[in-house]
Amino acid sequence: MPETPDAQGVRSIQRALDILSLLTEDRPLIAVRDIVAATGLAKTTVIRIVHTLEQSGLLWATNTGYMAGPGLWRWAHLARRGWELPPETQRLMRALAAGERETVNVYVVRDIVRVCIAQQESPQPLRHVVHVGDELPLWAGASAKVLLRNATPALLDRVARSSPYGDGHVRRMREWIDEATAAGFAVSHGEREAGLSAVAVPILGRSGTVVAALTLSGPTVRFTDERVGAFAKALIDAAAQLNERGFDHPLGSSF
Repeated sequence: MPETPDAQGVRSIQRALDILSLLTEDRPLIAVRDIVAATGLAKTTVIRIVHTLEQSGLLWATNTGYMAGPGLWRWAHLARRGWELPPETQRLMRALAAGERETVNVYVVRDIVRVCIAQQESPQPLRHVVHVGDELPLWAGASAKVLLRNATPALLDRVARSSPYGDGHVRRMREWIDEATAAGFAVSHGEREAGLSAVAVPILGRSGTVVAALTLSGPTVRFTDERVGAFAKALIDAAAQLNERGFDHPLGSSF
């Protein structure tokens, strides 16, 4: 059966995106022959798509290949403004990282994973680092325990099935969630990665439901009972400020 014009158009868009995705920090420049080798497309097809991307400002021709075009600057600016947290929230995270000397992260739920939407690294040489945009599992970790407070049974079942422990893990997850809800914060030691600990508190939306998790994380050796108590207090105080100002983000939780 021949493809419809819509299907052909979608395929062309996907091919264009595949070509753009070949550009990385390690490979900021790419030649037509490299695109052909990476995509398996005919050279004539590659040249046609590349010329279209160049005309749109999404690629820029040089003597040795193609680089990201100036048209992407506008999109990058729009994305940054839409996804970046407000300056006052970033200042609060910097102060928290400086005061507690551990890495600060903000996570939100997306389906069965949690996504890091902001980070302020610890000033210490040995520290925990998660890149903004990274997806981590929800079946373990301090932030998961607070993020899943309002989760539906169906979502908890799906998260449990994605874990190394299978369906039966849902019972343990519910225990973690109840403990975190009662305490007002959650703690984890080596649940996802050996030697890594974290403390997390919920950030509430306007309706009072959990929309994000604010966390401090670092090497387990530094997360003694005494320090965990201090971390929890600092996080609760910081989250109270965020709750008072109102917290919103495009990836806000929706259960």
